[in-house]
Amino acid sequence: MSDHWVNDGNAALLTDLYQLTMLQAYHREHMAQTAVFDLFVRRLPPDRNYLVACGLDDVLRFLENFRFSADAIEYLASLDRFSMEFLDLLAALRFRGDVYAVAEGTAVFANEPIIEVVAPLPEAQIVETFLLNQVSFQTMVASKASRVVTAAATSNVVEFGLRRLHGTDAGMKAARASFIAGAVATSNVLAGKVYGIPVAGTMAHSYIETHDSELDAFRAFVTLYPGSTLLVDTYDTLRGVRNVIRLAEEMGEEFDVRAVRLDSGDLAALAVDARRLLDDAGLHGIEIFASGSLDEYRIKRLLDAGAPINGFGVGTRMGVSADHPSLDTAYKLVEYAGRSRMKLSTGKSNLPGRKQVFRTESRDEIALHDETVEGRPLLVKAMHGGIRTDAGTRTLRQIAEHARAEIERLPAALRGLDPVAPHPVTVSAALSAEVDRCRREHGVHQDHP
Repeated sequence: MSDHWVNDGNAALLTDLYQLTMLQAYHREHMAQTAVFDLFVRRLPPDRNYLVACGLDDVLRFLENFRFSADAIEYLASLDRFSMEFLDLLAALRFRGDVYAVAEGTAVFANEPIIEVVAPLPEAQIVETFLLNQVSFQTMVASKASRVVTAAATSNVVEFGLRRLHGTDAGMKAARASFIAGAVATSNVLAGKVYGIPVAGTMAHSYIETHDSELDAFRAFVTLYPGSTLLVDTYDTLRGVRNVIRLAEEMGEEFDVRAVRLDSGDLAALAVDARRLLDDAGLHGIEIFASGSLDEYRIKRLLDAGAPINGFGVGTRMGVSADHPSLDTAYKLVEYAGRSRMKLSTGKSNLPGRKQVFRTESRDEIALHDETVEGRPLLVKAMHGGIRTDAGTRTLRQIAEHARAEIERLPAALRGLDPVAPHPVTVSAALSAEVDRCRREHGVHQDHP
């Protein structure tokens, strides 16, 4: 029986059919010279001043393990589209190319290569679909999560999205991307195990409802789990807070509650009232945690209104990037057999040739890979000959720390939630000349992308 889950053994088949039909055509035409492909975002979504590059680790893992299993070859043979000679070639195919990439957690802008693949044409082509799938989603979520963390300011953000995200892989990768962008924990236990992300959680309303009274539920839970966060809005939020106070009086020195969680209603007003009740009872150390359809905009409004909230559980709207749930990503051939290549379609053209991106405090410049341009280069060699380099081997905490530092280096206006003038991204003179040369070669005249 076929495995219904994507894993290292079957991931090579996680591709579009036309990738395979093109590969067979390349094979027939003996086209296997070195190709260069760029993965980039054509344009930023409205209300996004920057994106946070994410997904490289999964790309490198996929390339390290890339192979068509015997089961995959058997399935492809059953389609009656491919010759046995070509299927034998697929069975032996491994990725042995190089990968250049911006470090995960780096802020990126439109048309800048996030990943550049340099490999024999069949190897570079066949991986397109998977790379786009992983980098597009994770970059989208990390970019949204970065805005949520910015809005939360000094309050903690916990990723809560698993139950409503679009499948299991999305649930895992959203937890990882959110942590990179600054979330302090996730509710996703498997993500905690796989990635080493701190896990956090409270309780469901059903736990409260199964007990004869809210106070009974609180008592039982705190006895078992000292330092808990208690959900107080099952019946009436402020009555729930008063039950927490009653429990404190009842338990005395044994009382150990970290926070109360507000999950519905007017969170700003309820947070103010809850804080007053807790403080009047001398429970100054109990924090207030809020959840329920939150995003960066609602969090900012809550904090601007003076809501005394110490932490936020943010789920669906962050995990699906609800306001802009997709990115206009592309994976385009930019060089083959030593010659620059580019797509010239109106509105979808790209920059030719191998590249480097240079960043200064005031602008970015996209240049040819062998140019010397002012600024620090962003693309580093993450894989050589199909094997990760040191630059491609970093812990998740190192990536998250890099993301924090990189985002802090952005101009303050770009870090804000309101859209501002785009960050300047220029094209070097040499790259611009290469664009013009490619256009003349194909008799096409249009503006730079």
